[in-house]
Amino acid sequence: MQNKPVALVTGANQGIGFQIAKDMIAQGFTVLVGSRNHDRGETATREIGPDAHAIQLDVTDAASITAAAERITQEFGRLDVLINNAAISNTTLRPGMTVEEYSKSVRPSNVKLDEIRAVFETNVFGVIAVTQALLPLLRAAPSARIVNVSSGAGSLTRNSDKSNPHRAIFGPVYSASKTALNAMTLAMAIELEDTNIKVNAACPGYTKTNLNNYSGTQTLAEGAAEPVRLALIGADGPHGSFSNAAGPMPW
Repeated sequence: MQNKPVALVTGANQGIGFQIAKDMIAQGFTVLVGSRNHDRGETATREIGPDAHAIQLDVTDAASITAAAERITQEFGRLDVLINNAAISNTTLRPGMTVEEYSKSVRPSNVKLDEIRAVFETNVFGVIAVTQALLPLLRAAPSARIVNVSSGAGSLTRNSDKSNPHRAIFGPVYSASKTALNAMTLAMAIELEDTNIKVNAACPGYTKTNLNNYSGTQTLAEGAAEPVRLALIGADGPHGSFSNAAGPMPW
């Protein structure tokens, strides 16, 4: 077992996950860069730094998850932080299509069920599968943290408010997947509330990434700030919370 704490960030070869990995290394962690494509993960680690290690991890593939968990156990012998960042927003957004146009194509009345299934497979079931596989290592850590990267787009409280200007784009695909992820975060927190593991959900905000065709208004550093903060909280930090950089958010 190595002396430095170890963090795994899923979907870390680009975007917010990439920045989270860089920030965690700056905080003294060895960081495992989870990536579906191993070569892209290796390329990312060279830029992130010498304490970054590429881990092939497709959160929708059981064999990939098992292999990653076995490698982490055998090669690093510990896991202190799990940041479930890997996510997709859609599978059918065509080049040039605006978010509003896409939203109209995936209303409850017309959405294809395969579209819902594909997004939930990564954003919800993938998070559960990865967490289950790595929970033994996290339980063995002296003070472990699980951070699920969610979104304010999934807030039922916000989207039930007619004054919310973004309410019209709430739908059964990406937004609902983040609602479900929030529910899973709370379920995890309830199960683990008497353990050494703190579980929280972080909203990074509307960050410029491939997920939104780079239409976001925040920088990667701004988007990574809240997930990293929750990964580093002490014993008196929150458990079972949902927050962004401005503070607590409504579920």
